Amino acid sequence: MKSDISDGLRLRPFSQPSLQRPELLAPAGNWDCAKAAVENGADAIYFGLDRFNARMRAENFTEADLPQLIAFLHRRGVKGYVTINTLIFPKELAEAQQYLRTIIAAGVDAAIVQDIGICRLIRHLSPDFPIHASTQMTITSAAGVEFAKSLGCQLVVLARECSLKEINKIQQQIALQETSLPLEVFVHGALCVAYSGQCLTSEALGGRSANRGECAQACRMPYDLIADGEIVNLKERKYLLSPQDLAGLDVLPDLVKSGVTSLKIEGRLKAPEYVANVTRVYRQALDGVMTQLERPNSLTPLHIKERARGQSDQEHYNLEMAFSRGLYTGWFGGINNQELVHARFGKKRGVYLGEVIRIHNEQVTIKLQAPVKPGDGIVFDCGHPEAKEEGGRVYAVASKGKETLLTFGRNDLNLRRVHIGDRIWKTSDPELDKQLRQSFAGENPQFQRPIDMEIYGEVGQPLIAIARDQLGNIVQVESAISLVEAHTKPLDTDRLQEQFGRLGNTPFCLGTLTNHLSGTIMLPVSELNRMRREIVVQLEELRSQPKRWQLRSNVSLQDLLPSSSPSFPTMREAKAISPSLIVLVRNLKQLQAALKAGIETLYCEFEDPRAYREAVQMVRQQQQKNEADNSAILTPNFQLSTDAINHVSTHSPLPTIWVAPPRITKPGENWILQQVRACEADGYLIRNYDQLQFFAQDRCIGDFSLNVANPLTADYFQQHFGLERLTASYDLNITQLQDLLTSCPPQWFEVTIHQHIPMFHMEHCVFCAFLSTGTDYTNCGRPCEKQEVKLRDRVGSEHVLKADVGCRNTVFNGTAQTGAEYVQRLIELGLRQFRIEFVNETPEQVSKTIHFYSQLLQGEITGSQLWRELKLQNQLGVTRGPMGVSALRS
Repeated sequence: MKSDISDGLRLRPFSQPSLQRPELLAPAGNWDCAKAAVENGADAIYFGLDRFNARMRAENFTEADLPQLIAFLHRRGVKGYVTINTLIFPKELAEAQQYLRTIIAAGVDAAIVQDIGICRLIRHLSPDFPIHASTQMTITSAAGVEFAKSLGCQLVVLARECSLKEINKIQQQIALQETSLPLEVFVHGALCVAYSGQCLTSEALGGRSANRGECAQACRMPYDLIADGEIVNLKERKYLLSPQDLAGLDVLPDLVKSGVTSLKIEGRLKAPEYVANVTRVYRQALDGVMTQLERPNSLTPLHIKERARGQSDQEHYNLEMAFSRGLYTGWFGGINNQELVHARFGKKRGVYLGEVIRIHNEQVTIKLQAPVKPGDGIVFDCGHPEAKEEGGRVYAVASKGKETLLTFGRNDLNLRRVHIGDRIWKTSDPELDKQLRQSFAGENPQFQRPIDMEIYGEVGQPLIAIARDQLGNIVQVESAISLVEAHTKPLDTDRLQEQFGRLGNTPFCLGTLTNHLSGTIMLPVSELNRMRREIVVQLEELRSQPKRWQLRSNVSLQDLLPSSSPSFPTMREAKAISPSLIVLVRNLKQLQAALKAGIETLYCEFEDPRAYREAVQMVRQQQQKNEADNSAILTPNFQLSTDAINHVSTHSPLPTIWVAPPRITKPGENWILQQVRACEADGYLIRNYDQLQFFAQDRCIGDFSLNVANPLTADYFQQHFGLERLTASYDLNITQLQDLLTSCPPQWFEVTIHQHIPMFHMEHCVFCAFLSTGTDYTNCGRPCEKQEVKLRDRVGSEHVLKADVGCRNTVFNGTAQTGAEYVQRLIELGLRQFRIEFVNETPEQVSKTIHFYSQLLQGEITGSQLWRELKLQNQLGVTRGPMGVSALRS
């Protein structure tokens, strides 16, 4: 759901005094990919090492590769960024510290970081080493940019869900607030359906965390849509959570005009041919856009459709052949839920060739939509991509009027499995692949970057050549022979360009040459050639020198670790405090059940924040009732013992209510936060950077979405924002959770021990896309307010789907997960705040579940008993949660 309030984005596009050429940033999962990126025009590459990166399935580089890799990149005028874009657990911090020292000392150009604690550690080790805030930090607003800047970041990678309007608005706001940082956006590649850094699906279903580089790609799987208990017939549309791939080619002029500093290509798991292909397309397109925009009157708006018509068919063909689940501009143009996810397949397809018209005599007849030639690989799509599909190499192509006959090699194809009406996709083009491989084969540079030269000299003096590259490196070379007066063929500009422009097999080409020679003079060609070679050698030598970042040898991780403060209770004092049960509810009936159960700390997360007023009123009424009961007990007419008074008092607590704003806040959405605060709750659950600012004067508790996984992150939130408690990251297993509780005061934390894990949190609205014909909240009819919806996965589990006030959807695991068996251990470590969460449980289920967990905290039943009880109770289907998963993460 979404309120019909203006999003506040009707502002003129952000513009800078002069257009900046954005950096083109390409992925590299191995050496061949790095070479493919460099030889096809990347300005920078990003790559992971063998630890702490979000693509652990990639081949990756090792720390030993760094000196050679960075020297190669810098010699070619290309920057190299290391990804450290995962959460770091407490016991890993010491290793991460040594890892960071190695990276900084190697002269890497920047680190791309997710973990707040790692940002702090980098800045502690080095005051000037650049930190780029990863898209895994879920930054969607100016407040997020300001937060990153306060951590010491030099660049922010925005969430992929930001539209061009929102990017422009963020640029305007950070400029006004003087918190500007360069912004980077993804321009091409696979789109996660969930907000990066907020996806817990792989964690919930298999103990493989996307926040640890182990994504299992559950979004690419088929799902059935169940509305009000009935399966919705969507025909061949099954891949409800699989977005098309992002292709920002058609909005490149708008991206340049928005002032973004870097355009990032996704694909560290892809082949070098993919890297070469996509990098080349965007290099050429970006250079063309810059040429166009730098002309007079270039800021005249260019509509996307007009640009698309002018785009080369070859570019789109190349991108589709590189890798394509369908290409779309993603969220750049705003939200269009009918376009983002076509839902027909979730895997690579390629170029669409047409439909099967006839099958006769071992030949397949189609009406061709795109070129095909012998040797190309094709696949037949019968609408069941989850099954084995028929496909093979084309042996011969024959045109017959408007139709084309395709012949395949004998026994290459089982034509009985091919049907009239099947779609045909070209999945392989060997000729294109060969061209791409040649682009980065061999040792000689194939992509050259311009150097500008100035030539000075006069008779009797040496010739002086000054050369500058685009990175600011300058060399000066003098001739060993003095200039003499020319009788024939003087050194004019053309001859100088001819001699100094012979830069084949070097990383350079001649840009501009400015001739400052006085008179008609000459120098032997051999000396000009020697000078040219010397310029190349000196420039390469200058470029190859590693960056010398400051690296403090006398500081360490220990300096940043939180110390035991006298203001916190000792372990003995903490153990005297009884464990407390916190209950999060998602509707008023659940809230009523929790109040009746005597819960003291209540959290509400409702789809419509306007309902928080009624929730607060219910709690206030309960507070008044309890106060009246308690005061009645203490009147002189009551002759009760102290024990009796204590007994009654402990059963009449004064409940407090804390309400949750939505997990994401974008530009123009502060009205939602104002609506949340209007309920005047006792406090607020903080989910993001905007809320840290907005609720700064209120009582606040940090929720799980802040990704607190180590003591450095916990300490930052405690020291800078005064949060009363932090919710430990859902990525922690019991061993890592214990490590966190022993490295910080345990009173800082609460731990969720029973919940339906929020697996996907996404901008994509399933309600709008598949239960309406609308594109967004303005025309969808709001089915989210009328129907109860679940998604059924391949193994039959039904996962609950909910929408929030910003129309963002959350898929909750259909099976509740519990950490009950570890509660006693956590109590012994000093933890006293335990949260349980409900999604769509009935009030009766809420009451029973609260009863069991209350018994558990009081030591009346064991965790194993509770687990068995809940497993039987109304087939609630509780499983042991990720807290018990050790996998490879201990």
